[in-house]
Order: sequence, then C-alpha cells, then structure tokens
Amino acid sequence: MPCFSLTQSKNSCLRSNFIRAGLRSSVTDLKDGGTTMHCWVPKSLNPSKPNLLLLHGFGVNAMWQFADLIRHVTPHYNVYVPDLVFFGDSSTTRPDRSETFQAECVMRVMEAHSVRAFSLVGLSYGGFVGYRLAAQYKEAVERVVICCAAVCMEEKDLQEGVFRVSDLNEAASILMPQTPDKLRELVKYTFFRPPPLGFMPSCLLRDFIETMFTDFVQEKKELIMAIPKNRKLSDLPKIPQPTLIIWGEHDNVFPLEYAHKLKMHLGENAQLAVIKDAGHAINAEKCKEFNKVIKSFLINFKRSQIGPSANP
Repeated sequence: MPCFSLTQSKNSCLRSNFIRAGLRSSVTDLKDGGTTMHCWVPKSLNPSKPNLLLLHGFGVNAMWQFADLIRHVTPHYNVYVPDLVFFGDSSTTRPDRSETFQAECVMRVMEAHSVRAFSLVGLSYGGFVGYRLAAQYKEAVERVVICCAAVCMEEKDLQEGVFRVSDLNEAASILMPQTPDKLRELVKYTFFRPPPLGFMPSCLLRDFIETMFTDFVQEKKELIMAIPKNRKLSDLPKIPQPTLIIWGEHDNVFPLEYAHKLKMHLGENAQLAVIKDAGHAINAEKCKEFNKVIKSFLINFKRSQIGPSANP
C-alpha cells in the first residue's frame, strides 16, 4: 500500500460530504450471533420529514455510489445509507448469502433507529435487496425505486444466453476486479461511454483496487452466486407499493428487457424511466438525469402524499 492513497483521500472527502449533509456514522450489532451493520443515519432526526433508505450495489462503496444523490434528498428526507453485509463496515459470521437475509439485516437496522415507515432506492444489487424489503415488509415500505436490478431474471436465463457474461465466476472476476486490466474491463462493461482508464497509470488503479475490492472477496462471490439460484419469475411476489423502475438504455449487466419485464409484472403500479446513452452505471454516467427522475418521483409524492406521481 503506498504512503499516499488517492482513493483513501477521495474516501475522506466523501465522508466529509456525508457529514456536511447532516449524516453520522453508526454501527449496530444485530445480536443474531455475528452480524454487525454500519449505516449512515441522520445526525438530528426531523420528525416532520419522511424517511428514505438508499441501498448500494456492487462496486465502490455507498459513499461513492450516492455522493451526488445525497445532497438532493437530505433537504427533504431523513436519509439512511447502510453498508450491506460484506460491504464497508458490515459483516456477518452467518452462512446465509441471500438477498432475503440482506433485507432482514437492513430492516433490523431501521428498527434499531426506530424507523417505522420509509421509501427506498435500490441500485443494482441493492435493488434486489430493496425489492425483497418491499415484499416482506409491506407495512413499512411506502415507495420503491428499482435501478438496473433484474429482479425478474430466472436461473435458466444464464444458460439461454440472455446475458453478455453468463458464467458467474467470470462475472465475479469483473465485478470484483483484482488487477488493473480487470478494473478497466469493469468500467467498459458498466459504462456506455467509458472514461479512458487506458491512459491511467496502473499504480493508481492498483491503489483503487486495494482500497475498494480486496475485502470479503470470497463472500461477495457467494452473494453473486446466490442471486440466480432457483430463481423463477412465477415465484416473484408483486409488490403493492408505487414503484419507479430506472434503467440505462445500453445496460450490459442487466439488459433493458428486464426493465420491461418488471414493468409488465407490476402493471399500472409501476413507472419506467429509460435513461438514454447510459449503461449500467447510470448513477455515475448520467447523474443529472438519474437524480432528476428520482426527485420527481419521491419529492412530488412527499409534497402531495397522494398516490403515484406523473411519469417523469
């Protein structure tokens, strides 16, 4: 590890931004025999504001994924941003790797902070967890935003060539890059117009990998393996909450057809917003459009408190 880490420096800046946005770092022991959850929570709870839960995906930590969105939503919501199990400072000794377990852990954290009702935004893997939360805790979850999360996928899709990368071991090696070349591959895979990492020195990329991708590698691989296991669309519950589905037009991780499948599965209860010229990493590649669509859906609802808002 170099004496100076550019990635650690960026982490420190993002941490300061979260603190300036009115959040504080909190750790909760779930007292279940080995699970500890870290979560950014409001420094000072405002009872007149509704609550919003932000669930990150694979890749860089929640601070990097929600760095821009956070400043748009904290004026309107009490915001909670947990590290999912095996990300950031959250971990467990329990063997369960399902999104159901992740959802239960997140709900325990919300209960520990006396949060009875909330809306949620789930990004990629966080969308799988968010959907499960909405299905299991219908009385608590008010509104749902699912971003680039193929909750409608089936296990058989891997064998039928639906995905650009259908081998889960290969997918894990891309999503958790351990070499500069694999990190470059991840960026090409998740962006429609990738930033030019080819010109970036490998030492900087190694610094990024060392900081972001070296913890709980095997456990995260097991999380990836658990996603499609025994998955069938016929088993997927229809969540009752008003739902916004956001997708990148050129998503290579989860093809756009899964957005349409989810919209069809949920019917008129759901809206679909497709972001043009964007890949899977819509929060980074098209952050202005991403934030605008989410704000329109959530904040219009907060002001009106009457059913789904108009399609953004």
